[in-house]
Amino acid sequence: MSTTLLVLILGIVEGLTEYLPVSSTGHLILATELLGFDAAEWAVFNIAIQPGAILAVVVLYWKTFWGVLKGMFEGSKHAWDFTRNLLVAFFPAVALGLAFGDQIDNLLENAVVVAWALIIGGFAILAVEKLANPPARPDIPEDQVGGAVATMSFRKSLTVGLVQCLAMIPGVSRSGATIMGAMALGIDRKTAAEFSFFLAVPTLSGATVYSLYKARDELVADDLAMIGWGALVSFIVAYIVVKAFIAIVTKIGFAPFAWYRIIVGVAALFWLGAI
Repeated sequence: MSTTLLVLILGIVEGLTEYLPVSSTGHLILATELLGFDAAEWAVFNIAIQPGAILAVVVLYWKTFWGVLKGMFEGSKHAWDFTRNLLVAFFPAVALGLAFGDQIDNLLENAVVVAWALIIGGFAILAVEKLANPPARPDIPEDQVGGAVATMSFRKSLTVGLVQCLAMIPGVSRSGATIMGAMALGIDRKTAAEFSFFLAVPTLSGATVYSLYKARDELVADDLAMIGWGALVSFIVAYIVVKAFIAIVTKIGFAPFAWYRIIVGVAALFWLGAI
C-alpha cells in the first residue's frame, strides 16, 4: 500500500472516530498495524492531523463559541459559567498528561492494550446505558448563551473532567468517557454529547501542541504535505459525523457503539494472536 493511500485512510479514520465513543487513537493504532505499517512510526502523524477534527467542531458550533466570547465581555453569567465548566473539566487532563506523558506514550504503541480497552469500554457503555436513565433535555431558551452546558454545576464538570482522564489509555475513548461520565451524573444525552464536543477543543488542542512540541525533532518539512492532507480529510469527515451524531444518539442511544467496540476488540485480539 502506498503512503498516500495510508494518509487518506488515517484521515478518514480520525474524522470518523474522534467524536464517536469508539476511540480514535485506538482505531488509528489498529488501522496502521492492520495495513502493515508500524504504529509507533505513525504516532506523531496521527496526533498532527487532529486539528482537522478540532476545526470541525469549531465551525459547526461557531455561533455558540462566538456567543460565549461576546457574552464574557458583556458580563453574561451564562457565558462565564460555560467557560468555567470547560476549564474545570480540562484541568485534570493537563495535570495528568504532564505528570504521566511518557507512560502514556508507551501505551500508544501497544495494540493489545487498545483491543482490551475497546472491549471493557463497550461493556461500560452498556452498563451506563442500562443504569443511568438520563433525564429529558432541560428546557433552555434557544438564545441562552452556552446552552445547556452553561447550566452544569462545577462539581459535575470537574467529575466529567476526571473521567475524561481514563481516555489517556488508548482504546478507552475520550468522547465515550466524557459522555458516559456525564450521563452517569444525570445529564441528558444531548447535553452530554455537546459538552464532550466543546471539551474536545481545549483538550485535543492542548494534547496536540504538547505532543508535537515533544516530537519536534522528528518532524521534517516533507511531512507537512501529508499532515495537511490528513487533517483536511479528518475535518471533512468529522464535520459530517458530528452533524449527524446528536440526532442518532438522541433516538437510539449508545448501545450500537458499545457492541461495535466489543466486536472490534475481540476481532483485534484474535488477529494479534492475544487470545
